[in-house]
This record gives sequence, structure tokens and C-alpha cells, in this order.
Amino acid sequence: MSSDPATVHFVGAGPGAPDLITLRGARLLREADVVVWAGSLVNPQLLEGCPAGCELHDSARMTLEEVFAVMRDAALAGRRVVRLHTGDPSIYGAIREQMDLLDAAGIPYDVTPGVSSMSGAAAALRCEYTLPGVTQSLVVTREAGRTPTPNRESLSSLAAHGTSMVVFLSAGLARRVQGDLVASGRDPDEPAAIVYKATWPDERVVRCTVGTLAESAEGAGIDRLALIVVGDAVAPRAGHDRSRLYDPSFPTGCREAR
Repeated sequence: MSSDPATVHFVGAGPGAPDLITLRGARLLREADVVVWAGSLVNPQLLEGCPAGCELHDSARMTLEEVFAVMRDAALAGRRVVRLHTGDPSIYGAIREQMDLLDAAGIPYDVTPGVSSMSGAAAALRCEYTLPGVTQSLVVTREAGRTPTPNRESLSSLAAHGTSMVVFLSAGLARRVQGDLVASGRDPDEPAAIVYKATWPDERVVRCTVGTLAESAEGAGIDRLALIVVGDAVAPRAGHDRSRLYDPSFPTGCREAR
């Protein structure tokens, strides 16, 4: 057994398409001895890059304690461990609790970021979340369901700001999301969209409005693996401003006004 534990590598798999993982993430998979991966969310094609004999564990069927035990035992044996999360692991990745256990065990770890599914959704919609003259902020949240959210972060209170919104983990709660959006004062005619499995081969985009969100999700049979995107950035109703960054009359640190 190695005297010093190996480093556990948390890796963001990206939104789905196997070629959207980072170069570093792909390299770590090629070098892995053990991979613990989120089988219900991560594209299994990514595992094709793992070496022969790599030990695979599907965390969809495991508890936190079981995941930790696999990572701990492998790291203490000096084996190269990759913990493969969907999208970017910092967003609804439940990595902090794993890091806490690794810290307590004295096992080193690092994080390789990934392309978030919300970036994949924007690409599918061909939209810019921070559109000049429309919104310069983006709220990333989820609806309260079986797992609660902090009281100060209710969807309706966040929606009241009027910014672009990406709602994770809530496709099966579309009717509740719609109710909270309307209760917050959002216009029922405001553009919205449901993006199912962004960047996967079976990606689907359902464009709708705040007022038709629930019926659109139900009509499309989408209740999981989808993001809800809300705001005029999805489909600007009143146009948008030109970016000042590329306006010839606007000087920058790299260009004089013309």
C-alpha cells in the first residue's frame, strides 16, 4: 500500500456530448484506475476513453458513504481515482460533502471544471443570457420539491428580479414553477423554453411562454433531464441594445473611439 494517498480528481463531464468534456478531464479518464461516475446523468460514451481494466462504479446506485469508501480505499492504495460528475461539478454536484469526508481522511483532491448544462441549453436556444439592454444578470436556481430550498431563495422571490433564469432539477415541477413565476409578477407572455438533454443526440427544445410552461412540458412528456429557461433573452420581444464593447464610438483599453 502506498504511504501517501493518491489525489482524487473531481471531473466535470460536460452537458452530454462526449466531445464537450475538457481536454484535462479526458486525459484524467484515460489515466484512471478507478472511476465513480453519475450513471443516471453522464453520457456512458465518455467511459470509452478509460483504459482497459479500469474499475467502474455507478454512483446512481450508491450512497455518499459508499462513494467515499470506494474513493478512499483506492486513493490509499495509490490508485488514480476520477469522480465523474455531470456538467460542472460546482452546480448541483453535491461535491462539498464528498470533499469534507476526504478532508477528514487526509486524502488530497482537485477539481476539473466542466461545461455546464446551462451553457448547453443556451447553445441549443442560440441565446445570450446577459443581453445588453434586456438583462445583465442570470439567476440559477431550482424549484423546491422533495428537497427544500432556503426560505430566502424561493423561486418566486428570485423571479421577482426580472432577470434571465435557468431553473435546474424542476422539469417535473413545471406547473409549480409556472405558478411561482406568475406569482412573482412575471408576464405570462414572457418567453420561456424547456431544453431536454442539451447537446445529447436526442436533445429537444420546446419554446413556450411563462403562461404555457406547464402545458408545454406535459404535452412534450418532459419531466426530467431538462432545464427551464425564462426571460426575454430567450426570444427578445422588444429588441436589444448593441454591445458597447464593439461600438466604434466607445473607447476601450484596446481601441480608441472612432
